[in-house]
Amino acid sequence: MSLEELIHNCKKGNRKAQELLYRTYATTLFGICLKYSNSKTEAEDNLHDSFMTIYEKIGQFSNKGSFEGWMKRITVNTVLQKYRKEEYLNVVSDNIEEEVTVDGAYSDISLQTLLGYIQELPTKYKATFNLYVLDGYTHKEISDVLGTSIGTSKSNLARARILLKEKIETKASQSSIGILMLIITHFL
Repeated sequence: MSLEELIHNCKKGNRKAQELLYRTYATTLFGICLKYSNSKTEAEDNLHDSFMTIYEKIGQFSNKGSFEGWMKRITVNTVLQKYRKEEYLNVVSDNIEEEVTVDGAYSDISLQTLLGYIQELPTKYKATFNLYVLDGYTHKEISDVLGTSIGTSKSNLARARILLKEKIETKASQSSIGILMLIITHFL
């Protein structure tokens, strides 16, 4: 079945087409849900809610642009709307706009470790960081999606970067201490 046929059948409410759509895109959309969720279980709930929204709004897809991109946008909006309702994304008063960079000395940290650090960020910082850095949203788009100001978006991004830098520096420091302890104990 072609993508056009799949979309057409989903628009008609065909359950088999909806199941095929789910099986085809669940992994991709689950990855997005994981980025914005605090746990795997929460991500699974968000994936379910996202697909329910996709099925409900598929009639609005006008075959302009990427269907997958359209579903990704719905997924991000569904997850963030849930957090807005639950007030996870409250406004911060910090107005930090400095750029934080991480020294090249810490480049040995694995991608998996870095993604774990991002997952540990407070929800408001994680959402802003993911939208800006990983999904390429502008601060204007982020402020629209999260219902905050552009200044808050910039501030949340700066705070996320600071927290990530601190985690990376702590990890690098612990690694250095561990290596130093190994060398010391080896030569004693």
